[in-house]
Amino acid sequence: MKYYIIAGEPSGDLHGANLIKGLKAVDSQILVRGWGGDRMAAEGADIVKHYRHLAFMGFAEVAANIRTILSNLSFCKKDILEYKPDVVILIDYPGFNLQVAKFLHKNNIRVVYYISPQVWAWKKNRVHTIRKVVDKLIVILPFEKEFFKQFQVDAVFVGHPLLDELPPPVAAKAFAPDERPVIAMLPGSRRQEIKRVLPVMLSVMQDFPEADFCIAGVPSIGDGFYRKFTGDRHVKVVMNQTYQLLGNARAAMVTSGTATLETALLGVPEVVCYKGGALSYAIARKLVKVKYISLVNLIMDRPVVKELIQTDLNRYNLRGEVSNLLNNAKYRTDMFSAYSELREKLGGRGASARAAQTIYNLLTLPS
Repeated sequence: MKYYIIAGEPSGDLHGANLIKGLKAVDSQILVRGWGGDRMAAEGADIVKHYRHLAFMGFAEVAANIRTILSNLSFCKKDILEYKPDVVILIDYPGFNLQVAKFLHKNNIRVVYYISPQVWAWKKNRVHTIRKVVDKLIVILPFEKEFFKQFQVDAVFVGHPLLDELPPPVAAKAFAPDERPVIAMLPGSRRQEIKRVLPVMLSVMQDFPEADFCIAGVPSIGDGFYRKFTGDRHVKVVMNQTYQLLGNARAAMVTSGTATLETALLGVPEVVCYKGGALSYAIARKLVKVKYISLVNLIMDRPVVKELIQTDLNRYNLRGEVSNLLNNAKYRTDMFSAYSELREKLGGRGASARAAQTIYNLLTLPS
């Protein structure tokens, strides 16, 4: 079978790569082309556009780059028609992918949406588009199946693919009394979010001289970009070693996104940090209809981890939260207990394999 996969972000590249592994297990004649990154390429996908050229964040930035986005959309449609895939698999990235889905539906090309747009948070009207133009919707969060059911969308819940990717949690890790605690900083994967969040994270370094601070860097961003903010501070930047860093961390400061869930599943006490552009945030406040911004709290439907958003993300608040994460035994224990419950809610391992089997069945079994 010929598969075309579109992933526009690092997390989509990760999940796309694991999905390709699952497809290889059920389809010996697999051919894959698409948009993604190095992980998908390593699994044999022919990458025609790298996600580093696609990541536009926030309303203002999207508006400023609309010509590039429209050019990418036109190229994508043309490339799919020339490739003639048996199915196109869309991974998250909804602003772009839903436009592609409409085009594919008109051209009678099968569409699978893997990792649904977060329509339960905002732009709920997208549900009707999904129902009309998507042949199979595969979701990874436990509450999504029931959400889509109320709109007559038959979503398949396969569990969360991060459970296949991550090593065991480190909640029980023993720290020697004389060992310097490591505080991990995960400031995001886009330059604009790093620029807003990392300086605040770095501002608390002087309050914890007993700790070692380390930044989880993104190779496509480059070490030099981080050094613009770290200056002469003694802080390490490690590339492509986020899980290893978290495995040795006693606490973490994490920009909202998939990384908040990764950190929790690895058993590291965390504080969630978010600061967007003033215009984008003002618009988002009017449109977003959820109580929390972190996946951890959304899935648990309660405030398991502290969220410091916009003006609340400042040195004073962050210092107090990091102190709790490092030193408050009850605070840490309660968080570890909630993390265990979180893993149970997300289902067992094998999400990528179940998603691959669902897609292969769509292509091979009678409807």
